[in-house]
Amino acid sequence: MQNAKNKNRFTLIGAITAVVIFGFVGFSLAEPNIPQQNAKLEAETAAGFEADDAECKIIILGAADPKTEDPDAGFRFQLELNSRGASIARAIFSNGNNKGFNDGNHKNPQPLTLLLPAYRPDGSEALSMANEEFIFVQQQLQLSLERLCWKTIGIESGKDGSQTAHFEAIIKDGATGEPVIKLSKIYKVYVGSYLVDCDITVENLSALQQKIRFNLAGPSGICQDNARTDVRKVAGGFKNLNGQIGSIRRDVGKLIKAKTIEDRRLVMPGGNFLWAAVTNKYFAAVLVPAADKGKDFCDWVTDRLGWAYSPYKPENAGGEDGFIGVDVNTAAVTLALAGQENNSKTYAFKLYIGPKDKSLFDESEFYRNLGFVQTIDFMPCFCCPAAITNPLAFGILAIMKWMYIFIPNYGVVIIILVLLIRLVLHPITRKSQVSMSKMSKLAPQVEEIKKKYADNRAEMNKQMMSLYREHGATPIMSMLPMFVQMPIWIALYSAIDASIELRGAAFLPFWITDLSAPDAIFRFTAIYLPLFGKLDSVNLLPILMGVAFYLQQKLMPAQPAASTNSQAAQQQKIMMAMMTLMFPLMLYKAPSGLNLYIMASTFAGVVEQYVIKKHIKEKEQQQSQGLVAVTSKTGGKVKKKKPKPFYKF
Repeated sequence: MQNAKNKNRFTLIGAITAVVIFGFVGFSLAEPNIPQQNAKLEAETAAGFEADDAECKIIILGAADPKTEDPDAGFRFQLELNSRGASIARAIFSNGNNKGFNDGNHKNPQPLTLLLPAYRPDGSEALSMANEEFIFVQQQLQLSLERLCWKTIGIESGKDGSQTAHFEAIIKDGATGEPVIKLSKIYKVYVGSYLVDCDITVENLSALQQKIRFNLAGPSGICQDNARTDVRKVAGGFKNLNGQIGSIRRDVGKLIKAKTIEDRRLVMPGGNFLWAAVTNKYFAAVLVPAADKGKDFCDWVTDRLGWAYSPYKPENAGGEDGFIGVDVNTAAVTLALAGQENNSKTYAFKLYIGPKDKSLFDESEFYRNLGFVQTIDFMPCFCCPAAITNPLAFGILAIMKWMYIFIPNYGVVIIILVLLIRLVLHPITRKSQVSMSKMSKLAPQVEEIKKKYADNRAEMNKQMMSLYREHGATPIMSMLPMFVQMPIWIALYSAIDASIELRGAAFLPFWITDLSAPDAIFRFTAIYLPLFGKLDSVNLLPILMGVAFYLQQKLMPAQPAASTNSQAAQQQKIMMAMMTLMFPLMLYKAPSGLNLYIMASTFAGVVEQYVIKKHIKEKEQQQSQGLVAVTSKTGGKVKKKKPKPFYKF
């Protein structure tokens, strides 16, 4: 804590000083710029302005434990406000009702802290919603406010149970000590809501017009969600002229490697800015600037920049385990002189701090209109565009929630859903396996055709297609069902991976107690293995998965080339062994819900392939007993060969 009597004066460089330092005339801070990491600039007091430090204080809004069994009676989170920069130091989810989230610590679970203090590479602290550079445009001067301890006015409680905290800072003329600008900042939290109101009012107290703007730290300090696999991102939401909402993202890896402003900037061509957010796998902190009266979107935010921070000070800055944050810059505005109309402007923000829950976003008109659903990430895949997999994934999530009403166990829901999808897709799978089996048996004849027409490729292809058509086989049919099924399986995988409902949900009380974390039969002191990383538990699901992969590979029809080529057969065996080992290793630390889905799907596939293999064997036995083979001309039905008459009439 600093004593109010010990004033740390924050000064600005005057226009003449700026010209000398930067070496050219016409330097202007009115254009969007990079927030300076070391913004406290020393100069003569007469050349600029100053602000006096107050006593630094921590103020608590909301509650981490509301002491109520009513899920709507308590606060959703607790905000730890820091008067330095009038910022949010921490946001801690409530743990006292069924809307609470804990940190997943298996020994001593605590309420989850979503936003934390972070550090820049130079060691300076980055706090959420801190006021950073305050810029006097005409004078070409700027004052750093993130290190300033603002005056605290106290906490007020509303009749609706809401709580409000007030902060205030005065910027004075460095020469006369007369007040020039008054800054007021108000935070308000509501019972049963994930939203925070943050209003910043800038008032001109001088006898001259003042053209000003400022930079604001948005939400920051979001980190990886404990042991769960996770990629942190900054995101921006935009609406185009057709009313469609889209988003752009920058993940923590790209932010760490960013070299230019463009690598950090959140901008979408043709899109009007709606919000900026930081996200991890299951949660988001979304900053929404309010549009001025009569406008459909906010036009006073001119820039959005994503940053990578460190949870440590400062030697371990960056890294994939680091924090991320986003800053916003406001447009310049001219304030009338003191006592006149328009001598102040209020910048209104709403900050969402909560889960990435589609049902929650759909229930609220505010969330729907802003497209908060865009914060939900599904697994990217080069083979299946998001336009296909995302609607399928959301549909699967809806089905899972509906099933959960009747079967209140998401582990059982996942298994049943996998079996149902396997059942629906069985006709396609069977057709594919039958076609592959035929292709495998035709391999010797295909090789003969290749040798015979080696110098005439067109004739070779013609003869091969004729052979396939005659026996009711086609290479396309062998592959097409796989491409039909792929979007569905990817969507199911994505839905399970991104579902907030699975976070903390148990399957079996003695084994899988959290479907969003690895299953662990028992834990031990962590060891670090090359290429694998941290190992601190024995996980059973990946081992069972390896067994399932082995059985599935054994039952798969041999590839046509492997039927006639010993080298190809050997390569196929090696590939089978690698697949059996590789996937369990890759997925060893994956969420148990995903591994449960993959294992259930693989074991179901083993049973399905056994049934299909039995079906193919029965067809072959029927053929050997004098039944006509199935072809495209028979409509898929088999019939006995009719004996020819001894003579004709």
